[in-house]
Parts: sequence; structure tokens; C-alpha cells
Amino acid sequence: MNKFLITTAAISAAALLSAAPTMAQDKTLTISWWGFNGEKLETIIVAPFREMCGCEVVFETGNNGERLNKIQIRNGGGVDVAYFSDSYSQQGIEAGLFQKIDASKLPNLAGSYELAQDPQGGYGPAYSIGRVGIVYDSSKVSAPITSWDDLWREDLASSLSLPGITTTAGPMVVMKAGDHVGVDAFVDADAAFDSVAALRPNVVKNYNTGSEMINLFSTGEVSAAIAQDFTLAQIQAAVPTVVWADLAEGSIATLNTVNIPVGAAEPELAYEFINFILSPEIQQQLAEQGVDAPVNTSVTLTPEQAALWTYGADVVAGLQRVDYVKMNAAKGGWVDRWNEIFGM
Repeated sequence: MNKFLITTAAISAAALLSAAPTMAQDKTLTISWWGFNGEKLETIIVAPFREMCGCEVVFETGNNGERLNKIQIRNGGGVDVAYFSDSYSQQGIEAGLFQKIDASKLPNLAGSYELAQDPQGGYGPAYSIGRVGIVYDSSKVSAPITSWDDLWREDLASSLSLPGITTTAGPMVVMKAGDHVGVDAFVDADAAFDSVAALRPNVVKNYNTGSEMINLFSTGEVSAAIAQDFTLAQIQAAVPTVVWADLAEGSIATLNTVNIPVGAAEPELAYEFINFILSPEIQQQLAEQGVDAPVNTSVTLTPEQAALWTYGADVVAGLQRVDYVKMNAAKGGWVDRWNEIFGM
């Protein structure tokens, strides 16, 4: 099966970029990414791209913060392609670490959802879209959760888990707490944190990892949580009655982006790679194999495959965006106020 997938991807890659110039054998593309799903990514992306370009492909792995710090220490050098979640790519943009993108060098970009094409003002596109929303155990929660405001319902007392404030989704809780009382949390943090405090009786525990949250559902300690959608399949494997809430206001978009650092040694090769991962063929395989949600609008998934992802024009159109410039500026002060409420 692996040999079949490699062959198929290689053929697709050759067809996609047959007009591209042949790369010199001695060139090396250096990619900074998380390192998850290594075997699948080797099969779907790395092996066919390596064969297509005739180049070496090497990696720098680690979490967002570690990898961004390395790029900053090297003044934007050391890697050619950098994968980051949007909150961290925004930090890199503000630090002057990434190049603006020449969209004419990414012909496959036009096939992406508009949200993914230019999410951060001329810098790298999103290659995958996720969302933050609410999951709940439909066998235990008395009435369906249909709004962010439902988190404050009395029937959810001592049954809710929130993401820790330093996680991706944590600061979004403060934003939603502000919305709950009709204020912008970035403008009126006092009112927003009063609203967070009002939510405290419903909270059993803050979690810092997806596995920790899944365990809380498995042991029955919680029946609802704010979560990222990539955890849904694992939660449902443990507790099949857990569902994703259909929220009237919409879920919150989370984007995984790909950028070219200012000190990239092989920027043209980086463009070839980014264009490759945005192609319909590669996006289709990544979604089917459970690696990443697609941004290419032509990807077609079965209902079972689609259930794992933020997928489809209607779903994507209903997502809310986060202003990460404001969030990154506010986050430091929010951490201390959050910890005062939750005794951390």
C-alpha cells in the first residue's frame, strides 16, 4: 500500500510541476515543522517531492515556541519553509522573521478557500483549517448546547473543562467571556474577567493537553469542554456519545500556516514545495489519510472522512476569526488574571 501511495503521489507531483525547472542535485530544502504523522507525511509529501525536485529534504522539529525561537535566534535563517499555527506565525511576522509571499509563484493558491489564501496580510497561506468550539456528552447534558453563552448555564455546574490560558484555545475563552457580557475583551478586560469568574462554578479543571481532556471525559469527570476539532475523533473513541456543538455564533477558526523565513537559503525551492502541498492531489491525500483538514475547495470527502475535519464551504464561511495582533499583545496580562481566578 505504501509503495502504491508513493507512486501515485509521485506521478501527481510530476504532472503538477512538469514545467518547473529541474533542481540541482546538491540543493537542500530545510523544513521546520512539528514532526507529527511522520510516516504518512514521508509517503504523501516528502518522498514524491524529493523525487520531483532531485533535492534533499531535511527537518527541524519541535513545538511552535521552540522552533520560532530558533528562527529568531538565527535572525530568520536556518530553514526554508516554516510551519506554524496562526498565533505563532503572527509573532514571527511581527518580529520580521518571514518574507511576504509572491502569490504568482503559487498557482495552486487560487484553489484554496479565500480564508486560507492570505490570512495574515501578505504572508504565508494556510495549508489546513481547524476550529475551536464546544464538545459535550449528549447522554449527560440535559439540553443541546447551541451557543457559547450556554457555557454559563446552571445545569453545567461542576461539569466543564476549559483549556489552560497558555494553550491555543485558552485566550479564546476570555474573548467569549467578554462576548457573553457584551464587551470586547481587548478593550474591557475587567468585565471579561468578571465573566470568566462567573463561569468558575461550572469548571472542574483546566486542561493543558488534548490527552488530559480526553481522560476527563473518559472518567466521567466532565461532560462538556472547549476543544479543538482534531481531538473529536479521539474523544468519541473513548465516549461515543460526545458530539460537536452546532453553535449559533459559529466556531473559531484556527489556521496552520506555512511561511518562508527572511534568511531562507532556497526560497525558490520553498515556493515549489508550498505550491506542491496546496495542490488538489496532495490536499486530498492528506485529508483522506487523517493528517490535515483540506483548504483546497476541490477536495471531496465521504461523510465519515469529513466528520474529522473543518470541511466544506458552509462550515468554513461560518467560522469566526481571531485578531492575533491584539491577542498576542494582551496575552501576558491575561495569564496572571486567569491564574488568580483558577488558583494556579
